[in-house]
Amino acid sequence: ALTGCQSTPRLGGDPKLQVLPNNELPVPVREDLASGTSPYYIGPYDKLIIDVYGITELSNREVQVDAAGRLSFPLAGEIEAAGKTPREIQSEIALRLQQGFVRSPQVTVNMKETVSRVVTIDGQVRKPGRYPVVGRMTLMGAVATAEGTDEFSKLDDVVIFRTVNGQRYAALYDLDAIRHGAYSDPEIYASDVIMVGDSRARHLFKDLLAIVPAIATPLVIAVDRFTN
Repeated sequence: ALTGCQSTPRLGGDPKLQVLPNNELPVPVREDLASGTSPYYIGPYDKLIIDVYGITELSNREVQVDAAGRLSFPLAGEIEAAGKTPREIQSEIALRLQQGFVRSPQVTVNMKETVSRVVTIDGQVRKPGRYPVVGRMTLMGAVATAEGTDEFSKLDDVVIFRTVNGQRYAALYDLDAIRHGAYSDPEIYASDVIMVGDSRARHLFKDLLAIVPAIATPLVIAVDRFTN
């Protein structure tokens, strides 16, 4: 049963997906990293430049969104910014100013620095989710950001999905081999998707331990041989 559970699905099959060997994923071009015509949604740590026309004290102010997705602006107070567009933020600031302080305020909100571009990390990591790509990030760093692999992770079944010039690519990596220096740690870019595989044999093993704890020691030895 353990042997049967160890089979890994073949990577690929989607005619629009090109599967490449390790370390051969192409680097995204500018168009891949740009948001295109879709609206940009503000995220934590993004920096904005906010101007209120005609009011020097409220013009050219640099505001950073905090970790919880909020920002503060004079006379407007605290605003929930995460998940909103710059235009929605300027409308909200204008409304608050108009309610008590400024007649017909003209507010503009522009992005200064974007750090909410994200990578998606899923599968057998301790904390799957979407994480910001700040500076240079590698596969090991990305997995560490998701608090590392868990007890059921299949380290030789880690897939990176990437889209370059409209073409979807995927490559299979062995995280344990990277950790031991067998080959270089690949760089991760915004919009990449990382999927860490699931060792179903270890799942089954844990279920067996719950049923027959008295024979735990010999089963530990056996499953280690299957999964290492």
